[in-house]
Amino acid sequence: MNIKVLLFTVLNVLIVQRFCFSQNDTVKAKILEDTSAVVEKLYNKGIEYFKYKSFDKAMKNFTDALAMKPDFERAYYNRGTTKFEMKNYNGAIADFNLALGIAQKPDSYFSLGQAEYELGDKEKATADYSKTVQLKIDYAQAYYYRGGIKFEAGDYKGAIDDFTSVIRYKPDYAYAYNDRGSAKRETGDLDGAIKDYKNSLVANSDMAFAYNNLGSVKRKKGDLMGAIGDYTEAINHKKEYVIAYNNRGSAKYDAGDYHGALEDYNSAIGLKQDYDYAYNNRGAAKFKLKDYNGSIDDFTKAIKINPKYGYAYMNRGVAKEMLRDDAGACEDWKKAVELTVEAAKDYTGSCK
Repeated sequence: MNIKVLLFTVLNVLIVQRFCFSQNDTVKAKILEDTSAVVEKLYNKGIEYFKYKSFDKAMKNFTDALAMKPDFERAYYNRGTTKFEMKNYNGAIADFNLALGIAQKPDSYFSLGQAEYELGDKEKATADYSKTVQLKIDYAQAYYYRGGIKFEAGDYKGAIDDFTSVIRYKPDYAYAYNDRGSAKRETGDLDGAIKDYKNSLVANSDMAFAYNNLGSVKRKKGDLMGAIGDYTEAINHKKEYVIAYNNRGSAKYDAGDYHGALEDYNSAIGLKQDYDYAYNNRGAAKFKLKDYNGSIDDFTKAIKINPKYGYAYMNRGVAKEMLRDDAGACEDWKKAVELTVEAAKDYTGSCK
C-alpha cells in the first residue's frame, strides 16, 4: 500500500509593521513669525503629550492650536497621527486630507495610506503610497508598504520591485530583505530567497522569523540539516516560537528522526494547545513509530480544532486502515475528498 501522510510547514512570509510617523514627524515646529506664542506653545505641548502617549491631551492641544490658526498644516497632520494611534482611522484620514489641502507633503500621503490600509481600502492606500514616492522618490517606507500590499495580492514580481526600491534607498532595511526573500520564494527563486534572508540577518541578527524563513527554504531545497540549524537559531532567539518548533519537527521528520520530531511537536503543542498543524504532524510521527492509536488520537484532535482540515481526515483514514478499520478509513477518505483533498482519491477506489 502506498502510505501518504502529509506534514505542514508554516512560513512567516511577510512581516509588515505599520506605524504612522516618519522620522521627522515629532520634531517641534517653529511657527511662522506672525503666529502667536500661544499657538506655538499649544502645538509643541501637544507633541510632548504624544511622545508620552497622552493622546487625549495631545489631541486637545492640537485642536486648540487649530482653533486659533485654522491653516496650521502640521497641527492637522499631528492630530491625524494622534487619532491613528487611538485607532480612529476615519478621523485620521479627515485630518490628513485637511493637511494635504494646505500643503502637498509626502508624509501626509504616506500616513493617509496607512490609515486607509487599516480600514481595508488597499486600493486607496496603494494610490497614496504611490503619491508619496512621486513627491519623494527615496521614501523607503512607502515602497515597503506598497510592496506588502502587492505581496498580499499575489503580485510577487511587483512586490520584489518595491522591496528592491526600499533596499536601494535604505540598504539596512532588514524587513525589506526578509519580505523580498519571501516574494522570491513564491516565484520559485529559492537561491535568491536564501540570499535575501541571510542579508536580512546581516542587517538585524535578532529577527527570529528570518531564521525560520531561511530554514523553510533550505528544507524545500532538501538541506535538512541546514534547515534544522536555522530553526534552532529561530528558537534560540525566541524561546516560545511555536511555528519554529513545528517546522523543526517537520525537518527532523523528513530526515527520519521521528523521535526528535515528536519532541518538537510536543513543544509546539505545549505552547499552543489549539495548533491543528502540530497535532496532524505529531500524528504523522506517531504513525511512523507504529503508534497507530496515538496517531488517530492526534488526527482527531486536529479535526476537532479545525473540522475542515481535509488532510487530517485523509491521514486518519490511513491510520485506521492499519488497524483494519476499513469502514472508518473509507469514511475519512471520502470526507477528505469532499474537502477537496485530491490525494485522498487514491484511497477511495478500494471503498465500497
